[in-house]
Amino acid sequence: MIKKLLIANRGEIALRILRACREMGIKTVAIHSTADRDLKHVRLADESVCIGPASSTDSYLNIPAIISAAEVTDADAIHPGYGFLSENADFAERVEESGFIFVGPKAETIRLMGDKISAKEAMIRTNVPCVPGSDGAIPDDTNEALEMAERVGYPVIIKATGGGGGRGMRVVEKSEDLLESITLTKSEARGAFGNDVLYMEKYLQTPRHIEFQVLADSFGNAIHLCERDCSMQRRHQKVVEEAPAPGITAEERARLGSILTKACTDIGYRGAGTFEFLYENGEFYFIEMNTRLQVEHPVTELITGVDLVKQQLLIASGEKLAIKQEDITPKGHSIECRINAEDPNTFMPSPGKVERFHQPGGLGVRVDSHVYGGYTVPPYYDSMIGKLIVHAEDRDSAIARMVGALDEMVIEGIKTNTPLQRRILEDDAFRAGGADIHYLEKKLESES
Repeated sequence: MIKKLLIANRGEIALRILRACREMGIKTVAIHSTADRDLKHVRLADESVCIGPASSTDSYLNIPAIISAAEVTDADAIHPGYGFLSENADFAERVEESGFIFVGPKAETIRLMGDKISAKEAMIRTNVPCVPGSDGAIPDDTNEALEMAERVGYPVIIKATGGGGGRGMRVVEKSEDLLESITLTKSEARGAFGNDVLYMEKYLQTPRHIEFQVLADSFGNAIHLCERDCSMQRRHQKVVEEAPAPGITAEERARLGSILTKACTDIGYRGAGTFEFLYENGEFYFIEMNTRLQVEHPVTELITGVDLVKQQLLIASGEKLAIKQEDITPKGHSIECRINAEDPNTFMPSPGKVERFHQPGGLGVRVDSHVYGGYTVPPYYDSMIGKLIVHAEDRDSAIARMVGALDEMVIEGIKTNTPLQRRILEDDAFRAGGADIHYLEKKLESES
């Protein structure tokens, strides 16, 4: 078993990992930038190491500094959390080459699934349903590219193989715009990701975003922990997530879940991961796999009773999965609202000192946040300062519980997006369930 873990992250996810370690008797090492000395997990960790200035490039993305911190503290393992280096195959490789356990998949698996083309090819081989499109990269020959788009059928979407988070993609409605769109997306991808390889897919008009959580050990055992609906998005960023997904039947869950667990075995997956799909007209279409813990993992934990971080640590320690697929039966409904330090109307970041902070409580209410009264939100990192999660016996009850929890939450001194979350929870389309990924964006545009 891991005896001492270095947490290579910050904020709420670092605190979440620390809490799991404390319950398991694992010593913790917190790394932090000069701007993050007062983070909650830094104060609670057994040891802490400052690894650089505020800029994430010089701190949380500084691989040599993180490895050095693990060496000087005699850590056994490194947990990357999410974001930063969590899906960086070079980091995973350096960690293990330096003699530490990487809490996550093997470097070659991260590389395989991090490249959209190789990931799609792997999924096709394992019978995971994929969006119709190019079997590989878009050819350089313009005539071939035009013929490919005609075969796929307009509208098509051009995507960068190294892209993510809504960047490096462009929708093309007609053939006249295709070549210019390819040129522009290539240029953007080269600048943003250092990789200008593109691929093409059929653009689905009104899909939902449905994802499946999986766990796999090093012995060929894999399970899925049901699905989440993450369709409430703004600029391809998730705002509200829930589990299970409204309208997905137990038969659909079992059918696709079986395919995904076999895929995990086929690609030699290890740890926690998430298969992301677009879902339209009763069909699932694979878009990518996240080889890490997701921001929205708490909704899965609440409907299954499985602590995903503890499972990550057990798997990384070389343990076999003690949970069988038949042990997983979703109970009730869970909803998560991401709480961001931003203006709820303009979405501009709102860093600054939190003058007052009161988190809601009661049956079925969970708050994952590193914020406390007197804490100063720095301007250097992602604006998310916490997650409000509720669980209840059914979806309607969960919505009612979330509305009450949002009303009870007090964050003064900075602006937050809680008014937006309140509006979403009261929206008729959200309450009905099954809104597509474009719904929130269109709603916000119509209100502006």
